[in-house]
Amino acid sequence: MTPNIQTDARSNLIGSAWMIGAMACFALEDAFLKAAATALPIWQILVLFGTGGAVIFACVAGARGTRLFQSDVMSPAMKIRAVFEILGRLFYVLAITLTPLSSATVILQATPLVVVASAALLFGETVGWRRWSAIFVGLIGVVVIIQPTGDSFTLLSLLAVLGMLGFAGRDLASRAAPASLGTEVLGFYGFVCVIIAGFAFRFWEQVPAAPLEIYTSISLACAVGLGTVAYSSLMKAMRTGEVSAVTPFRYSRLLFGVALGVIFFGERLDQTMWLGSGLIVASGLYILWRGRRA
Repeated sequence: MTPNIQTDARSNLIGSAWMIGAMACFALEDAFLKAAATALPIWQILVLFGTGGAVIFACVAGARGTRLFQSDVMSPAMKIRAVFEILGRLFYVLAITLTPLSSATVILQATPLVVVASAALLFGETVGWRRWSAIFVGLIGVVVIIQPTGDSFTLLSLLAVLGMLGFAGRDLASRAAPASLGTEVLGFYGFVCVIIAGFAFRFWEQVPAAPLEIYTSISLACAVGLGTVAYSSLMKAMRTGEVSAVTPFRYSRLLFGVALGVIFFGERLDQTMWLGSGLIVASGLYILWRGRRA
């Protein structure tokens, strides 16, 4: 084995470890936010969570000498990114607090499918019939999970789908964002969007702020800490190994999210959940495999 191959293999291994760690932290973040929702209104959770994350990334930017306020922040791509960030964060937090954590986590895994399909339509990227078929199969998996014709279907079942679409739009807008904006800048404005989403939802929720108990404060602090660590680890993973090698490990979030939902929130998985999960993951992995061959 040549030194270059050894180096690439080691980088991919390290990058994969960063990705798995990021997904574990994201899943734990979701669990702590869901736990905080038992004592606080959702708008307050969003505002406090967003404030904590924004402060952390602002401190990181200050320590690195990075300016948060620069002209590229007001670019059209960043404005579009902000809109989708607000929608994604709002609806996904609503999903994990009002619906089972396991189902919301599984539906979120369809984000790469929507990103690939949208990139083909908006950016002219080449997607052959095999990957289009895989995208269609993955979306069928989402339909299987929410069961739109089943007796258990409610409008709440669509919250995770709307959150997933918001995150897909954010990821697409991030591709068009100016390259001069670093991770800490994107992270800062991402959490600012969470604050905006919280205040916007307050007009809908019409619930006064609740006092912060020790248990709730700890849950929110853990969610903020894990969220910033997860975001940083994700960026580290994407910059350490090959994208095609580390990206498949995004699906480890499904395992972590389902396990947390079952263990800590008493959720149960039925056959439709397993079937839908299998369709989403299998189609996503196939798309990554086809993309790597291409």
